Amino acid sequence: MRWMMLCIAACLLAAPVAPWPADAATGENCRVCHRDVLTGPHAGIGCSPCHGDDRATVRNPALVADRAARCVACHRGYDRLFDHPMTTRSAERRFVADTLGRADGAFFRNQCGGCHVTGCLDCHPGGGHALARPRDAQCLSCHRGYFVGTDYHGRAPREDALRYQRGELANGETFLPMLPDVHAEAGMGCADCHSMASLAAGKRTAKRCTDCHTPDPRVVEHRIAAHQDRLECVACHAAWAPQEYGTFWLRFTNSPRLQSRFQVVTRQDDWVKSAYLKRQDAPPLALNEAGRVSPARPQFILYHSDFRNERVVGQENRLLAARWKTFAPHTIRRETVMCDGCHDNPRRFLLEPPHERIYRTRADGLSLDSFWDRTGQRIANGTFMEPERVRRMGVRTPEYTKGYLERWRDLTGDAGGSSRR
Repeated sequence: MRWMMLCIAACLLAAPVAPWPADAATGENCRVCHRDVLTGPHAGIGCSPCHGDDRATVRNPALVADRAARCVACHRGYDRLFDHPMTTRSAERRFVADTLGRADGAFFRNQCGGCHVTGCLDCHPGGGHALARPRDAQCLSCHRGYFVGTDYHGRAPREDALRYQRGELANGETFLPMLPDVHAEAGMGCADCHSMASLAAGKRTAKRCTDCHTPDPRVVEHRIAAHQDRLECVACHAAWAPQEYGTFWLRFTNSPRLQSRFQVVTRQDDWVKSAYLKRQDAPPLALNEAGRVSPARPQFILYHSDFRNERVVGQENRLLAARWKTFAPHTIRRETVMCDGCHDNPRRFLLEPPHERIYRTRADGLSLDSFWDRTGQRIANGTFMEPERVRRMGVRTPEYTKGYLERWRDLTGDAGGSSRR
């Protein structure tokens, strides 16, 4: 029996091995070695359309390095996404070069390189062989924290100090739960307004508010011609927005004692980031590039300190930039601010009078009298509203008073002279 088993084993070893069957549709024999299984929309196309043949095999055909040449052979025109700001991050690069890049030429590469498109698979989940359409999770892996995106789902950045880092986690960060956007509550995702085709065409969005919504003339604010002509919808309908006032980047060299005092979350090598103040209320207003009233927030009010051998070098808290940016918070609600949320509210337009100031920023070693005083600050993609125009908005005309009272009646349901019970 023993000799018989040895003979059988010898015959099996001597017999030729049949190759792994070739793909019936494509004639490929890639699966002789590779056991990958394609699922999803690419399940029936085989390996070579994406990876080439065995003489010129491309390991990752979706990389930006060759503009995803094999992907765009079918998905024509989508290589234009690699010229999009999401990929080039040209504005961020210029900002860093003008500010912190002067202190550290490698600052952008080391501190800012995590959120930019390197290829198609950054947005399409599934690792290639189980490719799927982008979901909100892929968008929010970059559009989070201080950048527009997570506010859509009601997440605001928490304060930097470790004692504030509590609660739920999203993308590795704790967040402050806030009121989400009504469209998120209705189940709409990012792609419902920001399609890949629109991004490839160089647009920020595929739809505007009025593509789906018609202003209701029964609403007091909608009947005011100046609102229709001069305001972006989001100027009134954004319930809140994350805002960071005073962004500090501190560099420590041979200064472990000083660096240990900053118990903050963001720490990279010798750099530490913190913020003077974070807010989540209605943002200030300015004029965007189209000349329409739009929300605005700092982009950034940036300070820098350099510490070496436990001592500050040069000026501490040196102001590098005081730039604002008009934007569209993704926190839309049906309700709007009351009339005096804008009218007769100069602080909302960065014209805060000295007697109303709470934060004494200059006394705290900062070189601005107030974050809400436009002196020494500018808008990167628009302009501040003229002071005279702000002043005229504060005049309580008969028309203003009539609309104000009507607005209150709408809120309280009071059609007569007595209070509701």
